[in-house]
Amino acid sequence: MRLVPLVILILFVTVPAYGQTPASTTEMEPQTYDIPELAQVGEGALLRREFIYSLDNKPTRSAHASTIMESPEGILIAFFAGTNEGAPDVGIRLSVLQDSRWSWPVEVANGFINDTLRYPTWNPVLFQPAGGALQLYYKLGPTPSDWWGMVKTSADNGRTWTDGTKLGKHPAIGHLVGPVKNKPVQLADGTLLSPSSTETTVDGDIRWQLHVERSTDGGRSWDVIGPLNDGITFDAIQPSILEFADGRLMMMARTRQDVVAQTWSEDRGMSWSEPVATHLPNPDAGTDALTLRDGRQLLIYNHKLKRNGERGRDHLNLAISDDGVTWTTVLTLENAPSEFGYAYPAIIQSADGLLHISYTHNREAIKYAVVDPSKL
Repeated sequence: MRLVPLVILILFVTVPAYGQTPASTTEMEPQTYDIPELAQVGEGALLRREFIYSLDNKPTRSAHASTIMESPEGILIAFFAGTNEGAPDVGIRLSVLQDSRWSWPVEVANGFINDTLRYPTWNPVLFQPAGGALQLYYKLGPTPSDWWGMVKTSADNGRTWTDGTKLGKHPAIGHLVGPVKNKPVQLADGTLLSPSSTETTVDGDIRWQLHVERSTDGGRSWDVIGPLNDGITFDAIQPSILEFADGRLMMMARTRQDVVAQTWSEDRGMSWSEPVATHLPNPDAGTDALTLRDGRQLLIYNHKLKRNGERGRDHLNLAISDDGVTWTTVLTLENAPSEFGYAYPAIIQSADGLLHISYTHNREAIKYAVVDPSKL
């Protein structure tokens, strides 16, 4: 059979130059041009796309907010799962990819306080610092406004874990949260930067604010930089940190203003510019971002607006940039209608250079994909 190549429409979008703040962030209508057709496994960059467990044999009714990393044991994916988001029975489960098969997800963290009190867990983040033990960060508490950050470690690549411990408190934000959704970065001098955010209620209004939690002693203690926004002009949460060859850092974040926001640092994360809007749409949905080894910047996000009662999460896309200013949408991972869509993606680059992605499918399961970045 002769295969006819697909003609793919490519999206180019531009954001304000660094340091240029728009007169009004809400005036910057995000662009929703044509985007690539749904990628097919084995054609172009997409090498693999699958569920990590069958929809006919789910460990729990609901699953969400996955995190992914590479270990000597294989690819690890953790996520929170239970009856539904925010229910007391929601714990953190972990699955390992070995010999092309996913292990059954086992619970590695939960919110038991005592025999009569159990809180839900939220938003796990796996991270392997240089020279340190594997870390699992997660949130514990009744709601995102009241939760606190926890961490546990593993000395055997996730087979066994220590008990969870609280990250502590800081005057700037109260409870430390840790990396709220997306992975920390470790700078060349060993400094850890956790991209984070809070959701607080002020005069009956919930405000989303970004901050960075910084450690110079391997995570034993943390300082807080921020909050970086007032939660009024921009409601922004769940940032990712990108690194540039000239030493600058950039964070990209979810907002309730229909756009992906960005903020820059020229002093290795000690201070940050006021967040500004990009022209990439954001339907009030989580994103993740990654600096590739070839220096390009990669964002995974839902390229759709939240309109007419839709959640806007039924498109899941990859966009690439050389400079963090001009972005090209290069791949569509999902685009089929569903009730809750495809959400909360996480992305890493493995030792062999391939991209590994995990994300929520319709709030009931976790999917996994592999992409060859040389073909993007």
